[in-house]
Amino acid sequence: MLLLPGAPDGQCTAVTRALSAASALCRVEPVGRWFEAFIKRRSRNVSASFQELEEKKELSEESEDEELQLEEFPMLKTLDPKDWKNQDHYAVLGLGHVRYRATQKQIKAAHKAMVLKHHPDKRKAAGEPIAEGENDYFTCITKAYEMLSDPVKRRAFNSIDPTFDNSVPSKSEAKDSFFEVFSPVFERNSRWSSKKNVPKLGDMHSSFEDVDAFYSFWYNFDSWREFSYLDEEEKEKAECRDERRWIEKQNRAARAQRKKEEMNRIRTLVDNAYSCDPRIKKFKEEEKAKKEAEKKAKMEAKRKEQEAKEKQRQAELEAARLAKEKEEEEVRQQALLAKKEKEIQKKAIKKERQKLRTSCKNWNYFSDNEAECVKMMEEVEKLCDRLELASLQCLNETLTSTSKEGGKAAVEKQIEEVNEQIRKEKEEDEARMRQASKSTEKSTGGGGGGGKNWSEDDLQLLIKAVNLFPAGTNSRWEVIANYMNLHSTSGTKRTAKDVIGKAKSLQKLDPHQKDDINKKAFDKFKKEHGVVPQSDSAAPSERFEGPCTDSTPWTTEEQKLLEQALKTYPVNTPERWEKIAAAVPGRSKKDCMKRYKELVEMVKAKKAAQEQVMNAAKARK
Repeated sequence: MLLLPGAPDGQCTAVTRALSAASALCRVEPVGRWFEAFIKRRSRNVSASFQELEEKKELSEESEDEELQLEEFPMLKTLDPKDWKNQDHYAVLGLGHVRYRATQKQIKAAHKAMVLKHHPDKRKAAGEPIAEGENDYFTCITKAYEMLSDPVKRRAFNSIDPTFDNSVPSKSEAKDSFFEVFSPVFERNSRWSSKKNVPKLGDMHSSFEDVDAFYSFWYNFDSWREFSYLDEEEKEKAECRDERRWIEKQNRAARAQRKKEEMNRIRTLVDNAYSCDPRIKKFKEEEKAKKEAEKKAKMEAKRKEQEAKEKQRQAELEAARLAKEKEEEEVRQQALLAKKEKEIQKKAIKKERQKLRTSCKNWNYFSDNEAECVKMMEEVEKLCDRLELASLQCLNETLTSTSKEGGKAAVEKQIEEVNEQIRKEKEEDEARMRQASKSTEKSTGGGGGGGKNWSEDDLQLLIKAVNLFPAGTNSRWEVIANYMNLHSTSGTKRTAKDVIGKAKSLQKLDPHQKDDINKKAFDKFKKEHGVVPQSDSAAPSERFEGPCTDSTPWTTEEQKLLEQALKTYPVNTPERWEKIAAAVPGRSKKDCMKRYKELVEMVKAKKAAQEQVMNAAKARK
């Protein structure tokens, strides 16, 4: 609310018109030179007007001019006007303290002051003697202003500034004070850079990025310094175009050489600084430590990986070992169960056989005649050998539940069935033997006496020799022939050719015929070694009292297990054969001992035959 002052005493206040509402003014923008002043004030963050700034600037320049005019220059009188090119133009104009930083206004003011003070007319009016022509030192002032007022000529003179220190510190100078020695040198040479914002050398705490940027800048340093001021010849003085071109060529070559020397100087400066910089050494050590740490971490990771793989492999091996042990244990348990079942069956068969013999014996073998009793006894033993457990149990139950006549009839009926079965087996064996003889005669084809005179014993001996001397034996067929000639009872001498022909014919035989020949050879082997087979012609007392041997042939797997057990348990092992029998499922201690003796005899026979062949070969030589 707008408040108005009150009326003086004795007067009253009257309202003649209501106040109007406040209105917003339009936006006003400066133009022309006022706009320029506004922009400068805003950029410089000042509130003074452009005119005030210009006035302050002019006043400062006038004060500088006054200072320059007050200085005395006694060295001017010593200058040689003819040698103006080798003079210091800044010193001549009194700007030696600012030099290349001097502005054009300062140069102009300095020249003005010099003219006012040292012009020949001024000095002549003051009574000073003046030299004629260009021999006066005022010519040096004129040349200095001429050089510094022209930007191109001034740049050429600045490039060869006589007061500039071109020296480069050596490595030994900066051994203990690197930053104090090299920092001013880089500051001094930064004036030649074509690029602005030259990076500083920094200190010991500078980061790797700053140091890398600093040396990258100086290794790629772009200098504007040129040496045209030092040209020995001026092309304007040339008399013709060819001479001018020759002068230009000589000057370009000299400038290029000086430019090359300047860049070598800068490069030497940077190289010396880089080699002496303690930060570079620190960074290299940190990088080396970092690489060592990475290498160590990598090796540690590799070691852990190898350990993990080794643990996994050990776990897999342990799992495989446990699985194998479990499998072996299962096989062993199955073998034990099979062995127990087999023993149980053997005991049951033995019990039933004894029961049958006892029943028949109680009834006096169903006859009072002694001859008939002996014959019936043989038949009963035949039943015990041929009948299986179920048949024996059924027969014993019949004998237990019937009378003597009924038992006799049951026994006689069983005897007839067994005899009929034996008869059929004999007929089949004879038929196979005849067939084998016929095929042998056809295969030999009348090849001499050695091809036809093959008895059953010779065939069995040949099969035994072929198994005893396998393929790969040195002079195998000669060894087999000598072995047969040594052990044969027929007296027929066999040659290697006869043995090969007979072996080929036997390979073509029917598998049943081979099994028969092998079975007969096995039976003959047991007879030769004193083992009584359970045949029909054996006496009852011998069967009953003799040992119960298992005539089952040894398989390849059982043979391997026996050989491994013999290696595992040497001769000095206590209870050796019990452990060997436990390692071969389905075989008893006696079976293992018997097989071991057979193997020993076979090895001895094989060695004897080989020695005989070798002796015969030596005798022929």
